[in-house]
Amino acid sequence: METTSRCSPHDHQNVHLVIIGNGMASHRLIEALVKQPTRPQRITVIGAEPTPAYNRILLSPLLAGEMQQEALSLRDAQWYADQGVTLIVGEKVETLDRASQTLTTNSGRSLDYDHLVIATGSRPALPDIPGIELEGVHGFRDLQDAEALEAIAQQGGDAVVIGGGLLGLEAAEGLRKRGSDIKVSVLQRSERLMNRQLDVTAAHLLKDTLTQRGLQIITGAQLARLESDGQGRVTKVHLADGRQLNASSVIIAAGITANAELGRQAGLRTDRAIVVDEWLTTSDPTISALGECCQFKGTTYGLVEPIWRQVEVLAASLCGTPSQGYADAPSATKLKISGVALYAFGPTEASAEHDVLSYHDIGRGDYRRLLLRNGQIEGAVLYGDTSQGPWYFEQALAGTDLNAYRQALLFGGADVEVLREAASLHSPDSSELSSKHSSSKHSSHTTSEAA
Repeated sequence: METTSRCSPHDHQNVHLVIIGNGMASHRLIEALVKQPTRPQRITVIGAEPTPAYNRILLSPLLAGEMQQEALSLRDAQWYADQGVTLIVGEKVETLDRASQTLTTNSGRSLDYDHLVIATGSRPALPDIPGIELEGVHGFRDLQDAEALEAIAQQGGDAVVIGGGLLGLEAAEGLRKRGSDIKVSVLQRSERLMNRQLDVTAAHLLKDTLTQRGLQIITGAQLARLESDGQGRVTKVHLADGRQLNASSVIIAAGITANAELGRQAGLRTDRAIVVDEWLTTSDPTISALGECCQFKGTTYGLVEPIWRQVEVLAASLCGTPSQGYADAPSATKLKISGVALYAFGPTEASAEHDVLSYHDIGRGDYRRLLLRNGQIEGAVLYGDTSQGPWYFEQALAGTDLNAYRQALLFGGADVEVLREAASLHSPDSSELSSKHSSSKHSSHTTSEAA
Protein backbone atom coordinates (compact mmCIF):
# COMPACT_ATOMS: atom_id res chain seq x y z
CA MET A 1 0.00 0.00 0.00
CA GLU A 2 1.40 3.36 -1.01
CA THR A 3 0.92 6.35 1.21
CA THR A 4 2.12 9.88 1.61
CA SER A 5 2.81 11.76 4.78
CA ARG A 6 -0.03 13.42 6.67
CA CYS A 7 1.64 16.80 6.14
CA SER A 8 2.63 18.68 3.01
CA PRO A 9 6.30 18.93 2.01
CA HIS A 10 6.25 22.58 3.14
CA ASP A 11 5.13 21.53 6.61
CA HIS A 12 7.89 18.92 6.75
CA GLN A 13 10.54 21.45 5.87
CA ASN A 14 9.56 23.75 8.72
CA VAL A 15 9.44 21.19 11.53
CA HIS A 16 12.20 20.78 14.08
CA LEU A 17 13.31 17.18 13.80
CA VAL A 18 15.21 15.83 16.80
CA ILE A 19 16.98 12.47 16.59
CA ILE A 20 17.96 10.74 19.83
CA GLY A 21 20.96 8.53 19.20
CA ASN A 22 23.97 9.02 16.95
CA GLY A 23 24.73 5.45 15.97
CA MET A 24 24.87 3.86 12.52
CA ALA A 25 21.09 3.89 11.96
CA SER A 26 20.76 7.52 13.00
CA HIS A 27 23.67 8.56 10.83
CA ARG A 28 22.31 6.68 7.81
CA LEU A 29 19.01 8.49 8.29
CA ILE A 30 20.72 11.90 8.41
CA GLU A 31 22.68 11.15 5.25
CA ALA A 32 19.44 10.18 3.50
CA LEU A 33 17.61 13.29 4.71
CA VAL A 34 20.20 15.88 3.71
CA LYS A 35 20.04 14.69 0.10
CA GLN A 36 16.35 15.52 -0.17
CA PRO A 37 15.06 18.97 -1.27
CA THR A 38 12.10 18.64 1.11
CA ARG A 39 14.24 17.73 4.13
CA PRO A 40 13.43 19.22 7.52
CA GLN A 41 15.52 22.38 7.69
CA ARG A 42 16.06 22.11 11.45
CA ILE A 43 17.66 18.81 12.45
CA THR A 44 19.23 18.18 15.83
CA VAL A 45 20.90 14.89 16.71
CA ILE A 46 21.89 13.95 20.26
CA GLY A 47 24.40 11.18 21.00
CA ALA A 48 25.33 9.82 24.42
CA GLU A 49 28.83 8.86 23.31
CA PRO A 50 31.49 11.59 23.19
CA THR A 51 32.28 11.11 19.48
CA PRO A 52 30.22 11.44 16.28
CA ALA A 53 28.82 8.29 14.67
CA TYR A 54 31.22 5.49 13.80
CA ASN A 55 31.06 2.04 12.23
CA ARG A 56 30.43 -0.43 15.05
CA ILE A 57 30.91 -3.34 12.68
CA LEU A 58 34.63 -2.49 12.64
CA LEU A 59 35.07 -2.72 16.41
CA SER A 60 36.39 -6.26 16.01
CA PRO A 61 39.29 -5.40 13.67
CA LEU A 62 39.97 -2.38 15.90
CA LEU A 63 40.29 -4.69 18.91
CA ALA A 64 42.48 -7.06 16.92
CA GLY A 65 44.84 -4.18 16.08
CA GLU A 66 44.09 -4.43 12.36
CA MET A 67 42.98 -0.79 12.02
CA GLN A 68 43.12 2.53 13.83
CA GLN A 69 40.16 4.19 15.53
CA GLU A 70 40.07 7.00 12.95
CA ALA A 71 39.11 4.45 10.30
CA LEU A 72 35.81 3.78 12.10
CA SER A 73 34.57 7.37 11.86
CA LEU A 74 31.61 7.87 9.50
CA ARG A 75 31.73 11.70 9.45
CA ASP A 76 33.48 14.32 11.56
CA ALA A 77 31.67 17.07 13.45
CA GLN A 78 32.32 19.60 10.68
CA TRP A 79 30.29 17.54 8.22
CA TYR A 80 27.19 17.90 10.38
CA ALA A 81 27.70 21.65 10.56
CA ASP A 82 28.17 21.84 6.79
CA GLN A 83 24.82 20.05 6.34
CA GLY A 84 23.02 22.42 8.68
CA VAL A 85 22.58 19.70 11.30
CA THR A 86 23.10 20.50 14.98
CA LEU A 87 25.19 17.78 16.61
CA ILE A 88 25.22 17.29 20.38
CA VAL A 89 27.54 14.57 21.70
CA GLY A 90 28.29 13.31 25.19
CA GLU A 91 24.75 13.91 26.46
CA LYS A 92 22.06 11.36 27.25
CA VAL A 93 18.36 12.16 27.01
CA GLU A 94 16.87 11.38 30.42
CA THR A 95 13.27 12.57 30.18
CA LEU A 96 10.74 12.91 27.40
CA ASP A 97 7.56 14.96 27.87
CA ARG A 98 5.14 14.10 25.09
CA ALA A 99 2.52 16.62 26.21
CA SER A 100 4.84 19.60 25.78
CA GLN A 101 6.98 17.87 23.11
CA THR A 102 10.17 18.56 24.99
CA LEU A 103 13.12 16.48 26.16
CA THR A 104 15.82 17.01 28.75
CA THR A 105 19.38 15.68 28.76
CA ASN A 106 21.58 14.73 31.69
CA SER A 107 23.34 18.09 31.39
CA GLY A 108 20.06 19.91 31.98
CA ARG A 109 19.68 20.93 28.35
CA SER A 110 16.05 21.23 27.23
CA LEU A 111 14.91 20.94 23.62
CA ASP A 112 11.52 21.12 21.98
CA TYR A 113 10.61 19.10 18.91
CA ASP A 114 7.93 18.89 16.26
CA HIS A 115 8.90 15.35 15.35
CA LEU A 116 11.15 12.99 17.28
CA VAL A 117 13.08 9.93 16.15
CA ILE A 118 14.28 7.52 18.84
CA ALA A 119 17.31 5.59 17.57
CA THR A 120 18.93 4.59 20.85
CA GLY A 121 20.17 1.18 19.71
CA SER A 122 20.78 -1.67 22.11
CA ARG A 123 23.08 -2.97 24.81
CA PRO A 124 24.42 -6.44 25.68
CA ALA A 125 21.81 -8.78 27.14
CA LEU A 126 23.11 -9.75 30.58
CA PRO A 127 22.41 -13.25 31.87
CA ASP A 128 20.42 -13.29 35.09
CA ILE A 129 23.01 -15.00 37.27
CA PRO A 130 24.69 -14.16 40.58
CA GLY A 131 27.87 -12.12 40.15
CA ILE A 132 26.98 -10.46 36.88
CA GLU A 133 27.58 -7.06 38.50
CA LEU A 134 31.18 -7.83 39.49
CA GLU A 135 34.12 -5.75 38.32
CA GLY A 136 35.83 -7.30 35.34
CA VAL A 137 32.58 -8.09 33.52
CA HIS A 138 32.39 -6.25 30.19
CA GLY A 139 30.29 -5.93 27.06
CA PHE A 140 31.52 -5.37 23.52
CA ARG A 141 29.31 -2.73 21.91
CA ASP A 142 31.20 0.57 21.69
CA LEU A 143 34.60 2.25 21.54
CA GLN A 144 34.90 2.31 25.31
CA ASP A 145 34.35 -1.46 25.44
CA ALA A 146 36.96 -2.01 22.72
CA GLU A 147 39.45 0.08 24.69
CA ALA A 148 38.75 -1.95 27.84
CA LEU A 149 39.18 -5.25 26.00
CA GLU A 150 42.43 -4.08 24.47
CA ALA A 151 43.76 -3.42 27.98
CA ILE A 152 42.59 -6.89 29.07
CA ALA A 153 44.43 -8.50 26.15
CA GLN A 154 47.65 -6.67 26.94
CA GLN A 155 47.47 -7.51 30.64
CA GLY A 156 46.99 -11.21 29.94
CA GLY A 157 45.24 -13.68 32.22
CA ASP A 158 42.11 -15.75 31.70
CA ALA A 159 39.37 -14.19 29.60
CA VAL A 160 36.01 -15.94 29.28
CA VAL A 161 33.67 -14.86 26.47
CA ILE A 162 30.00 -15.64 27.00
CA GLY A 163 28.36 -16.22 23.63
CA GLY A 164 29.34 -18.25 20.57
CA GLY A 165 27.67 -16.05 17.99
CA LEU A 166 29.38 -13.62 15.63
CA LEU A 167 30.12 -10.93 18.21
CA GLY A 168 31.41 -13.35 20.83
CA LEU A 169 33.72 -15.12 18.40
CA GLU A 170 35.06 -11.84 17.06
CA ALA A 171 35.70 -10.60 20.60
CA ALA A 172 37.49 -13.84 21.45
CA GLU A 173 39.65 -13.74 18.33
CA GLY A 174 40.42 -10.06 18.88
CA LEU A 175 41.61 -10.77 22.42
CA ARG A 176 43.71 -13.70 21.24
CA LYS A 177 45.35 -11.69 18.47
CA ARG A 178 46.00 -8.63 20.61
CA GLY A 179 47.39 -10.38 23.67
CA SER A 180 50.60 -12.35 23.97
CA ASP A 181 49.88 -13.89 27.37
CA ILE A 182 46.13 -14.39 27.47
CA LYS A 183 44.04 -17.56 27.53
CA VAL A 184 40.65 -17.10 25.88
CA SER A 185 37.67 -19.41 26.37
CA VAL A 186 34.30 -19.17 24.62
CA LEU A 187 31.15 -20.51 26.27
CA GLN A 188 28.19 -21.29 24.03
CA ARG A 189 24.85 -22.35 25.50
CA SER A 190 23.86 -24.19 22.32
CA GLU A 191 25.52 -27.41 21.24
CA ARG A 192 27.12 -25.61 18.30
CA LEU A 193 28.60 -22.25 17.43
CA MET A 194 26.48 -19.72 15.55
CA ASN A 195 23.48 -22.03 15.78
CA ARG A 196 21.18 -19.46 14.16
CA GLN A 197 23.26 -19.32 10.96
CA LEU A 198 25.19 -22.59 10.66
CA ASP A 199 24.29 -26.24 10.43
CA VAL A 200 26.14 -28.90 12.42
CA THR A 201 28.87 -29.52 9.83
CA ALA A 202 29.73 -25.86 9.27
CA ALA A 203 29.68 -25.20 13.02
CA HIS A 204 32.11 -28.08 13.60
CA LEU A 205 34.43 -26.78 10.88
CA LEU A 206 34.42 -23.34 12.50
CA LYS A 207 35.04 -24.79 15.95
CA ASP A 208 37.98 -26.84 14.68
CA THR A 209 39.52 -23.80 12.98
CA LEU A 210 39.21 -21.58 16.05
CA THR A 211 40.47 -24.31 18.37
CA GLN A 212 43.55 -24.78 16.21
CA ARG A 213 44.23 -21.06 16.58
CA GLY A 214 44.30 -21.35 20.35
CA LEU A 215 40.75 -20.64 21.54
CA GLN A 216 39.07 -22.99 24.00
CA ILE A 217 35.51 -23.60 22.78
CA ILE A 218 32.98 -25.06 25.22
CA THR A 219 29.52 -25.76 23.79
CA GLY A 220 26.45 -26.83 25.76
CA ALA A 221 27.66 -24.55 28.54
CA GLN A 222 24.96 -23.43 30.98
CA LEU A 223 26.09 -20.57 33.22
CA ALA A 224 25.39 -20.87 36.95
CA ARG A 225 27.22 -17.97 38.58
CA LEU A 226 30.30 -15.76 38.62
CA GLU A 227 32.56 -15.97 41.65
CA SER A 228 34.12 -12.96 43.36
CA ASP A 229 37.64 -12.76 44.69
CA GLY A 230 36.22 -11.28 47.88
CA GLN A 231 36.97 -7.74 46.78
CA GLY A 232 34.24 -7.34 44.19
CA ARG A 233 36.15 -8.61 41.16
CA VAL A 234 35.33 -11.68 39.09
CA THR A 235 37.71 -14.60 39.52
CA LYS A 236 35.83 -17.71 38.32
CA VAL A 237 32.96 -18.80 36.09
CA HIS A 238 30.80 -21.65 37.40
CA LEU A 239 28.78 -23.83 35.01
CA ALA A 240 25.59 -25.67 35.89
CA ASP A 241 27.32 -29.07 35.49
CA GLY A 242 29.86 -28.17 38.17
CA ARG A 243 32.76 -27.17 35.94
CA GLN A 244 34.74 -24.07 36.87
CA LEU A 245 36.89 -21.78 34.73
CA ASN A 246 39.39 -19.24 35.98
CA ALA A 247 38.36 -15.78 34.81
CA SER A 248 40.26 -12.55 35.35
CA SER A 249 37.71 -11.00 32.98
CA VAL A 250 34.34 -11.97 31.48
CA ILE A 251 33.02 -10.55 28.21
CA ILE A 252 29.27 -10.78 27.62
CA ALA A 253 28.27 -11.23 23.97
CA ALA A 254 25.12 -13.31 24.23
CA GLY A 255 22.52 -11.24 22.45
CA ILE A 256 21.22 -7.69 22.80
CA THR A 257 18.53 -5.82 24.72
CA ALA A 258 16.80 -2.88 23.08
CA ASN A 259 17.37 0.51 24.69
CA ALA A 260 13.64 1.17 24.95
CA GLU A 261 13.53 2.70 28.44
CA LEU A 262 12.96 6.24 27.19
CA GLY A 263 9.91 5.08 25.25
CA ARG A 264 8.55 3.18 28.24
CA GLN A 265 9.07 6.17 30.55
CA ALA A 266 7.19 8.37 28.08
CA GLY A 267 4.26 5.96 27.89
CA LEU A 268 4.81 4.77 24.32
CA ARG A 269 3.61 1.29 23.42
CA THR A 270 6.47 -1.11 24.08
CA ASP A 271 7.09 -4.82 24.23
CA ARG A 272 10.66 -6.09 23.94
CA ALA A 273 11.33 -2.78 22.17
CA ILE A 274 9.38 0.31 21.06
CA VAL A 275 6.51 -0.86 18.88
CA VAL A 276 6.23 0.80 15.45
CA ASP A 277 3.99 0.49 12.40
CA GLU A 278 5.06 0.09 8.76
CA TRP A 279 6.12 3.75 8.60
CA LEU A 280 8.23 3.42 11.77
CA THR A 281 5.69 5.52 13.72
CA THR A 282 5.17 4.73 17.39
CA SER A 283 1.88 4.95 19.29
CA ASP A 284 2.50 8.73 19.32
CA PRO A 285 2.22 10.10 15.74
CA THR A 286 4.89 12.74 16.46
CA ILE A 287 7.47 10.11 17.44
CA SER A 288 9.22 7.48 15.30
CA ALA A 289 11.63 4.72 16.34
CA LEU A 290 14.37 3.21 14.21
CA GLY A 291 16.83 0.33 14.32
CA GLU A 292 17.64 -1.93 17.23
CA CYS A 293 15.37 -0.09 19.67
CA CYS A 294 12.21 -0.68 17.60
CA GLN A 295 9.91 -3.67 17.15
CA PHE A 296 7.74 -4.33 14.09
CA LYS A 297 5.13 -7.09 14.11
CA GLY A 298 6.92 -8.86 16.94
CA THR A 299 10.38 -8.67 15.33
CA THR A 300 13.39 -6.79 16.69
CA TYR A 301 16.54 -6.11 14.69
CA GLY A 302 20.27 -6.59 14.99
CA LEU A 303 21.46 -6.73 11.37
CA VAL A 304 22.06 -3.73 9.15
CA GLU A 305 20.14 -4.85 6.05
CA PRO A 306 16.60 -4.54 7.48
CA ILE A 307 17.58 -1.36 9.34
CA TRP A 308 18.80 0.25 6.11
CA ARG A 309 15.40 -0.51 4.59
CA GLN A 310 13.77 1.11 7.62
CA VAL A 311 15.89 4.19 7.01
CA GLU A 312 14.60 4.50 3.44
CA VAL A 313 10.99 4.37 4.61
CA LEU A 314 11.47 6.82 7.47
CA ALA A 315 13.46 9.30 5.37
CA ALA A 316 10.67 9.35 2.80
CA SER A 317 8.06 9.88 5.49
CA LEU A 318 9.99 12.73 7.12
CA CYS A 319 10.41 14.44 3.75
CA GLY A 320 6.78 14.07 2.75
CA THR A 321 7.43 11.80 -0.20
CA PRO A 322 5.49 8.62 -1.16
CA SER A 323 6.46 5.38 0.52
CA GLN A 324 5.37 1.76 0.32
CA GLY A 325 6.03 1.36 4.03
CA TYR A 326 8.37 -1.08 5.73
CA ALA A 327 7.90 -4.83 5.46
CA ASP A 328 10.13 -7.60 6.70
CA ALA A 329 11.86 -9.48 3.90
CA PRO A 330 14.18 -12.49 3.72
CA SER A 331 17.81 -11.61 4.18
CA ALA A 332 21.10 -13.43 3.85
CA THR A 333 23.89 -13.33 6.40
CA LYS A 334 27.36 -12.72 5.01
CA LEU A 335 30.08 -12.88 7.63
CA LYS A 336 33.81 -13.16 7.96
CA ILE A 337 35.24 -14.42 11.23
CA SER A 338 39.00 -14.14 11.42
CA GLY A 339 39.40 -14.79 7.73
CA VAL A 340 36.78 -17.55 7.54
CA ALA A 341 33.98 -16.55 5.16
CA LEU A 342 30.40 -17.65 5.87
CA TYR A 343 27.17 -17.12 3.98
CA ALA A 344 23.77 -18.36 5.07
CA PHE A 345 20.06 -17.81 4.62
CA GLY A 346 16.84 -19.64 5.33
CA PRO A 347 16.36 -22.48 7.83
CA THR A 348 19.43 -24.07 9.41
CA GLU A 349 17.70 -27.39 10.11
CA ALA A 350 16.42 -29.68 7.36
CA SER A 351 12.84 -30.88 7.66
CA ALA A 352 11.45 -34.17 6.34
CA GLU A 353 10.18 -32.29 3.27
CA HIS A 354 13.59 -30.90 2.32
CA ASP A 355 15.85 -32.31 -0.34
CA VAL A 356 19.39 -31.85 1.04
CA LEU A 357 22.40 -31.32 -1.24
CA SER A 358 25.82 -31.07 0.38
CA TYR A 359 29.41 -30.69 -0.79
CA HIS A 360 32.56 -30.82 1.32
CA ASP A 361 36.04 -30.28 -0.11
CA ILE A 362 38.24 -31.33 2.80
CA GLY A 363 41.47 -30.20 1.16
CA ARG A 364 40.25 -26.69 0.47
CA GLY A 365 38.14 -26.40 3.59
CA ASP A 366 35.02 -25.55 1.58
CA TYR A 367 31.53 -26.68 2.53
CA ARG A 368 28.11 -26.04 1.00
CA ARG A 369 24.69 -27.31 1.91
CA LEU A 370 21.45 -26.47 0.12
CA LEU A 371 17.90 -27.14 1.29
CA LEU A 372 15.40 -27.56 -1.56
CA ARG A 373 11.65 -27.96 -1.47
CA ASN A 374 9.90 -28.95 -4.72
CA GLY A 375 13.01 -27.93 -6.64
CA GLN A 376 13.26 -24.47 -5.09
CA ILE A 377 16.09 -23.37 -2.80
CA GLU A 378 14.84 -22.51 0.70
CA GLY A 379 18.09 -22.38 2.62
CA ALA A 380 21.85 -22.46 2.20
CA VAL A 381 24.98 -22.62 4.31
CA LEU A 382 28.37 -21.87 2.70
CA TYR A 383 31.67 -22.09 4.54
CA GLY A 384 35.01 -21.08 3.03
CA ASP A 385 34.21 -20.30 -0.60
CA THR A 386 31.04 -18.18 -0.41
CA SER A 387 31.20 -16.68 -3.91
CA GLN A 388 28.03 -18.48 -5.03
CA GLY A 389 25.99 -17.38 -2.01
CA PRO A 390 24.37 -14.33 -3.64
CA TRP A 391 23.36 -16.41 -6.68
CA TYR A 392 21.71 -19.03 -4.47
CA PHE A 393 19.90 -16.28 -2.57
CA GLU A 394 18.73 -14.69 -5.81
CA GLN A 395 17.28 -18.02 -6.97
CA ALA A 396 15.58 -18.51 -3.61
CA LEU A 397 13.94 -15.07 -3.73
CA ALA A 398 12.79 -15.67 -7.29
CA GLY A 399 11.37 -19.10 -6.42
CA THR A 400 13.19 -20.62 -9.41
CA ASP A 401 12.43 -24.27 -10.14
CA LEU A 402 15.89 -25.85 -10.35
CA ASN A 403 14.88 -29.52 -10.50
CA ALA A 404 16.32 -29.98 -13.98
CA TYR A 405 19.74 -28.74 -12.84
CA ARG A 406 19.84 -30.41 -9.43
CA GLN A 407 23.13 -32.26 -9.91
CA ALA A 408 24.97 -29.07 -10.90
CA LEU A 409 23.53 -26.86 -8.19
CA LEU A 410 26.34 -27.36 -5.69
CA PHE A 411 28.81 -25.91 -8.18
CA GLY A 412 26.95 -22.66 -8.62
CA GLY A 413 25.37 -20.46 -11.20
CA ALA A 414 27.88 -20.89 -14.02
CA ASP A 415 27.39 -24.66 -14.09
CA VAL A 416 23.61 -24.32 -14.04
CA GLU A 417 23.71 -21.79 -16.88
CA VAL A 418 25.71 -24.22 -19.01
CA LEU A 419 22.93 -26.78 -18.63
CA ARG A 420 20.24 -24.19 -19.27
CA GLU A 421 21.94 -23.15 -22.48
CA ALA A 422 22.38 -26.74 -23.55
CA ALA A 423 18.71 -27.44 -22.90
CA SER A 424 17.66 -24.38 -24.88
CA LEU A 425 19.70 -25.60 -27.86
CA HIS A 426 18.03 -29.04 -27.69
CA SER A 427 21.27 -30.71 -26.62
CA PRO A 428 21.29 -34.24 -25.14
CA ASP A 429 19.19 -34.86 -22.09
CA SER A 430 20.06 -32.26 -19.45
CA SER A 431 20.07 -34.74 -16.58
CA GLU A 432 22.70 -36.82 -18.38
CA LEU A 433 24.77 -33.71 -19.03
CA SER A 434 24.50 -32.63 -15.42
CA SER A 435 25.58 -36.06 -14.18
CA LYS A 436 28.69 -36.03 -16.40
CA HIS A 437 29.40 -32.42 -15.47
CA SER A 438 29.10 -33.11 -11.75
CA SER A 439 31.38 -36.19 -11.95
CA SER A 440 34.11 -34.22 -13.68
CA LYS A 441 34.20 -31.76 -10.81
CA HIS A 442 35.04 -34.22 -8.06
CA SER A 443 38.51 -34.75 -6.64
CA SER A 444 39.70 -37.36 -4.17
CA HIS A 445 39.10 -34.87 -1.35
CA THR A 446 35.56 -33.95 -2.36
CA THR A 447 32.31 -35.60 -1.33
CA SER A 448 28.89 -34.70 -2.68
CA GLU A 449 25.78 -36.05 -1.03
CA ALA A 450 22.06 -35.70 -1.65
CA ALA A 451 19.32 -37.00 0.56
